[in-house]
Amino acid sequence: MITGPRQAGKTTLMLLLKKFLDERGEKTVFLNLDIEADRHFFDSQDALVRKIVLEIGKDGGYVFIDEIQRKENAGLFLKGIYDMNLGYKFILSGSGSLELKEKIHESLAGRKRIFEVATLSFEEFVNYKTDNRYESKIQDFFSLEREKTKVLLNEYFNYGGYPEVVLAEQSAEKKKIINEIYQSYLEKDISLLLGVKNTEAFSKLIKIIASQTGNLVNVSELSLTLGISAQTVKHYLWYLEKTYTISKVTPYFKNVRKEITKASIYYFYDFGLRNHALDRFGNIQDSQDAGFLFQNVVYHILKKSFQFSAAQIHFWRTKDGSEVDFLIDDGSKIIPIEVKYSEFKKSTIKRSLRSFIEKYHPKTALVITKDFSEEINLDVTKIKFLPFWELIHSIKATMPSVVNI
Repeated sequence: MITGPRQAGKTTLMLLLKKFLDERGEKTVFLNLDIEADRHFFDSQDALVRKIVLEIGKDGGYVFIDEIQRKENAGLFLKGIYDMNLGYKFILSGSGSLELKEKIHESLAGRKRIFEVATLSFEEFVNYKTDNRYESKIQDFFSLEREKTKVLLNEYFNYGGYPEVVLAEQSAEKKKIINEIYQSYLEKDISLLLGVKNTEAFSKLIKIIASQTGNLVNVSELSLTLGISAQTVKHYLWYLEKTYTISKVTPYFKNVRKEITKASIYYFYDFGLRNHALDRFGNIQDSQDAGFLFQNVVYHILKKSFQFSAAQIHFWRTKDGSEVDFLIDDGSKIIPIEVKYSEFKKSTIKRSLRSFIEKYHPKTALVITKDFSEEINLDVTKIKFLPFWELIHSIKATMPSVVNI
């Protein structure tokens, strides 16, 4: 199962997989539930099996099904197919609404493996922009070409990583594409598939969350602002998460019940969509705005690093205003991570990070910068100032058993 945001490249990836298999001499068939001529093959399990047999025979092969979320009760439908033990390998794609509407996860428990396709990461964006010349030595590129890296980072802040947006050369064309993606998301995933009638309130919620990237989100305040119930706000936030629009970070508490009930922070999967919601697409100039987007980039790096581990990503905030942007907790150790977009001339430890170190005494603390490096000690804690591109490798050295790299 290949899932991810709308137009992130799932269909393209499936077609590349099919081409690879075809060239290897394997038998393949490709069906798309967005195409009307293919839909009637999904009227029953028998009809689908007969279509597969017609195309590739009874001796096995690869069956590609695109936009599976269009099928009612897709989970039960596919479970029945799977349990026939026909000898075919199924490769499916669907948006996040797949999980919401069809409960496919429950129906296919133990019968599936999920691969999430996100929009382009900054590293992937830079590889494309440099014609993949430095793909095997991207760290060296970042280290040596620091000014070029900053220019590319600013472009990434402005337009995000949707493949079609990145491919477009003119800003006006990029704006048309991101608008089409946004409207398609509202109309197809939110209105049609999830049955959200008040798309105006939903759209306003996206705008508010976009304006509060990296800041605490209060459900009660959102309810009053939008004129909808707190429960509806919670549902909408959940929809946004499950359709790969935003990602939630919870506060760090030793008491798990407190963690669940306290206000959370949200980050966007893609900057282009976030900026479009705020009418700032291609026009990110404010340093504070760029600072929160930089924080969002760091979150993407952390999330990707720990996606297959039990390690948790939190933030830390106290009543007196002390805060640390991220905490990595693997159950045995905690690493506090501060993110600073401002230029550094020398290492400076802010009060908030100092407060956390004094309370929890971690062995390592990280301060992520655009390009500044240094290492200092505070009591038993080693504080590393690192350029953002060195983050994964630093954490891998500290938590080698949990980092996916």
